[in-house]
Amino acid sequence: MSYDVVVIGSGPGGYVCAIKAAQLGLKTAIVEKRATLGGTCLNVGCIPSKAMLHASEVFHEAGHSMAALGVNVGKPKLDLKAMLAHKDATVKANVDGVAFLMKKNKVDVFTGAGKIAGAGKVVVTGDDGKDENLETKNIVIATGSDVAGIPGVDVDIDEKIIVSSTGALELAKVPENLIVVGGGVIGLELGSVWQRLGANVTVVEYLDTILGGMDKSVSKQFQKMLEKQGMNFKMGAKVTGIEKGKSGAEVTFEPAKGGDAETLKADIVLVATGRKPYTENLGLEEAGVKLDDRGRVAIDGHWKTNVDGIYALGDVVVGPMLAHKAEDEGMAVAEILAGQKGHVNFDVIPSVVYTEPEVASVGKTEEELKSDGVEYTAGKFPFTANGRARAMLATDGFVKILADKKTDRVLGVHIIGKGAGEIIHEAAVLMEFGGSSEDLARTCHAHPTMSEVVREAALATAFGKPIHM
Repeated sequence: MSYDVVVIGSGPGGYVCAIKAAQLGLKTAIVEKRATLGGTCLNVGCIPSKAMLHASEVFHEAGHSMAALGVNVGKPKLDLKAMLAHKDATVKANVDGVAFLMKKNKVDVFTGAGKIAGAGKVVVTGDDGKDENLETKNIVIATGSDVAGIPGVDVDIDEKIIVSSTGALELAKVPENLIVVGGGVIGLELGSVWQRLGANVTVVEYLDTILGGMDKSVSKQFQKMLEKQGMNFKMGAKVTGIEKGKSGAEVTFEPAKGGDAETLKADIVLVATGRKPYTENLGLEEAGVKLDDRGRVAIDGHWKTNVDGIYALGDVVVGPMLAHKAEDEGMAVAEILAGQKGHVNFDVIPSVVYTEPEVASVGKTEEELKSDGVEYTAGKFPFTANGRARAMLATDGFVKILADKKTDRVLGVHIIGKGAGEIIHEAAVLMEFGGSSEDLARTCHAHPTMSEVVREAALATAFGKPIHM
């Protein structure tokens, strides 16, 4: 078979690239080693975790805040089997949807492990061991990422007692005690799921703040909110060992700055220390494709590797490991292969933590602006002063806007609050057009809405004073 483009990997970056390439008139094929399309995101990542997050939030709300609204339902009873079935149904609907889109756009799907056998050649090895050879003008590597584990610590992730994010979405019962190694997005999201369902959750984090590169004022406030909800934290803690026993596991850690070791026991240990690019068994070395110093596929400014006709995108290359970043790159690469001018604005890629409340960010943090020597103005407004938030019992959090001191161009927006992941996009659109905080402050917002907090923060940034405080 001969193609214009063969995409290896059908996650958000790969399948979007394949669809866009086909839409632009290129004969396209996609190779996927899973039985279903969609990659980590749709099968065992973004989509199932959001199903569990929403379901656990509804369960928690029924038992804690509905009565204050005059809705008395008594003590809710958890049916974990049904909750997991909802998660599985959500996954099936999404992966079936991607399969439909392949047919609709006439993209040929090959199931099996893809390997580059040189420029213009991809070998697909099926589960039966048989090889299928594809000829192509261009190859796009979109193989995503895998669980990183813990540097320097030998961990046996059995997905039963010591689990990755995959196993944490399949627990047969709510653990009495859950230890989460890693205070990043994945650990906090999945930790909050099981905490709401009744687990005693302890997060062990190497850094002094959660959410790594997030704006520090946001991460500090967010940690306090999670602690108020009942989550425990061991900060500045370096994990030195995880030992599995007959009924649970022990996690040993010591202060990152030095000190005595401590050991905690739990029924389940979730290892959520990040992800690493998936580059194994792709034939990259044989094909002469170079990796960078962090094991990612090295690319130029147009996603091209050092080998003509081979491109790479998504988690396997430089940049944030986010599904929507990969999607944007997928469209851009397809456009480049079709002779167009594909582009991604990496300064305006939102990031969301889908806890309750949500945390959302786009653009620069205060720490980054200070490090870059950029003079800026900051404006902030809390949800406690918002009428709609009061009506919804959703007053936790705030919006913070950072703008260039001289030009007033918005450089970063950071939100903690209910629905922050939806609200952040008005900031993203504003920044995509190079807008100022005054532009946002002068834009009429419907009342009463949670989004009014964004406008109030913009008023505080542009004019030094909001209206409703």
